Amino acid sequence: MADWADDAGVLALPGGARVRGRRLGDDVVPADFTLVLAEGPLPPWPHRRIAWPDFRVPRDRADALDALHEAHRRATAGERVEVACRGGVGRTGTALAALAVLDGLSPSEAVGWVRQRYHPRAVETPWQRWWLRGVH
Repeated sequence: MADWADDAGVLALPGGARVRGRRLGDDVVPADFTLVLAEGPLPPWPHRRIAWPDFRVPRDRADALDALHEAHRRATAGERVEVACRGGVGRTGTALAALAVLDGLSPSEAVGWVRQRYHPRAVETPWQRWWLRGVH
């Protein structure tokens, strides 16, 4: 697990569980579960893909929330969970912010939290910020 904690993109959720954000296709230490947010290569370990167009919000809110809840449950149980999209910023940052909301932050707190700890441009669009208000 030491390799995981030192890996780029790994951050601790407010409650302490660790998650990783990254770009699809990056060479990384394997995860236990990946939430895939874009078309592209799938990891050889357990994963789930959400239909989430670039610069937009997920096409199916219920499916996305179910997947985010699964990722959050796995992370809080100690699994190495990651989220990944093509660029690793907007969709990934929005999903990380959603995990922070599930961990107890308000949507506006979660945007600042992910921008400070993961990437300054995470949650790239106004509609991604708006979408976070429906995460619970």
